[in-house]
Amino acid sequence: MFTSNIQFLDRAMADLADLISWRFDCYFANRNESWYSNTWQKPDLEENYLTQFTIQHSLTQVEYFLLLIALMPHVQGDFFDQVIQSKLEKPGDFPQLGGIRGTHFRGFLPTGETALFILGGEEKEKRLKIQQLFDSDHFFSQNQILWLEKVSEGEPRMSGKIILAEDYIDLLTTGKISPPRFSMDFPAKRLITGLDWDDLVLNVNTLKQLLELENWINYNEELMNNLGMKKRFKPGFRVLFYGPPGTGKTLTATLLGKKTGKEVYRVDLSMVVSKFIGETEKNLSKLFAKAENKDWILFFDEADALFGKRTNIRDAHDKHANQEVAYLLQRVEEYDGLVILASNLKSNIDDAFLRRFQSIIFFPQPKAGERLRLWKQSFPEKLQPDSSVDLNFLAKKYDLSGANIVNIVQFACLRTLADKKKSINQEVLMEGIGYEFAKEGKIN
Repeated sequence: MFTSNIQFLDRAMADLADLISWRFDCYFANRNESWYSNTWQKPDLEENYLTQFTIQHSLTQVEYFLLLIALMPHVQGDFFDQVIQSKLEKPGDFPQLGGIRGTHFRGFLPTGETALFILGGEEKEKRLKIQQLFDSDHFFSQNQILWLEKVSEGEPRMSGKIILAEDYIDLLTTGKISPPRFSMDFPAKRLITGLDWDDLVLNVNTLKQLLELENWINYNEELMNNLGMKKRFKPGFRVLFYGPPGTGKTLTATLLGKKTGKEVYRVDLSMVVSKFIGETEKNLSKLFAKAENKDWILFFDEADALFGKRTNIRDAHDKHANQEVAYLLQRVEEYDGLVILASNLKSNIDDAFLRRFQSIIFFPQPKAGERLRLWKQSFPEKLQPDSSVDLNFLAKKYDLSGANIVNIVQFACLRTLADKKKSINQEVLMEGIGYEFAKEGKIN
C-alpha cells in the first residue's frame, strides 16, 4: 500500500500542477473561469492514505486541494518553484500568489494568499469562501489539522504561512502517526507495561469505581453522538486517583489504556511548571494542542505541583500562579479525552478542580490478603522462594505497598543471583524489608 500511495501522490501532484498552471493562464489571459466543474476529478477509490482521509472526512474538492497545497512542500521541496517558474517569463516575485521562504527551508512555502489565488482566482465571493476554510470553527482547525501561522499585528491574516500538523504529514504520506517525541513542546512520555489487568491487585471498591472509567471510554462516543447528549454534557472525563505512594495509581492508568486500546501519556510537571510568569500557560497550551482529538489518556502524576490549592494574593507571582490554575482548569474541562490526576492526598487538590471531577477514586494501602497476592505474583517463575519463606507471615506482619514489595523482591533476586543460589530464602527477604523501611524512615 505504501508503494501505491507514492504513485497516487505523484498523480495528485500532477493534478495540482495542472490546476496552478491553468490558474496562471486564466490570470494572464484575463479569463474569469471556474475550475470546480472542469478540473476536479474525485480521487481514485484505490488504496492510498490521502483518498482514505478524503472519503473518511467527506472533504469537498476545495478542501482536498487545500490539503494538497499544504502537503506539497513536505513531499517535494521544489514543487511550487518548478510550477511557478514554468509560467513566469522571468524569475521574480508574483505578489498575487503570496508565499514565503522559510528560515531553514529555502523553497516556496504557501500562505493563505496562495490558496486564495489557486482556488479562488479573482472572484471575491469564492475567495471569501476559501478564507472560511481557515476559520476556528472549521473541521481543519478544530482537529488541529491545518491552520494559518499568526502574522504581525496589522498584516492581513491570509499572508500567514499554511501550517500542516506533523501528525497529518505522517498520516497522509506513511499511513500512520508517529509517536510524539518527549520535548519542551510535548513534555509527556508514553506509559507502557508488560503486565495485564489480571496482574493488578487493588481493593474491591477501587476496582468497582474503575469500571466507571472503562464504561466512559467504551460508550462515551455512543452517548454523545448516537444519543445526542453532546449539547448537554461537557467533553472528556476527569478523575482523581489519590492514596499513599506505591499503591498502583500509575500502573492502573497504564493498564486502563492497555485494556481499552488507548495511548497513555504521563505529563512531566517539572517541565510544564515554570518560574517565569506566563510560561506555564504556554507549556500547557502546547501540550493540550498536541493531545487534542488524539483520544489519549493524559496522566498527571504528583498533580499537587500544578493542581494544588490556590494561594492568597500577596504579589504578582501569586496572582499569576492563580491564573495558571484557572487556565489549567479551563483546558482540562475542554479536553475531549480522559484526564487522570494522581496525588497522595485528596486534601492537596484545589476544591475548584474537585468539583469538576466526575470520579474520585481512593487507592488505599493494601490489606493482608492483597499483600499476599502481591507477594505471590512478584517472584520470577525461574527464581522462587524456598521452604523457609512464609509469605502469609510477611503479608500479615508488614504493612507494605505494592511498590515496596516489588522493590524487596528485586533486591532479593539480585542478592540470590549474586550468591549463586537457586531459590530465595526468608533471610534475604527480611533484609530487603529492612532496607525498604529504612529508606522510608520507618521502624521495622
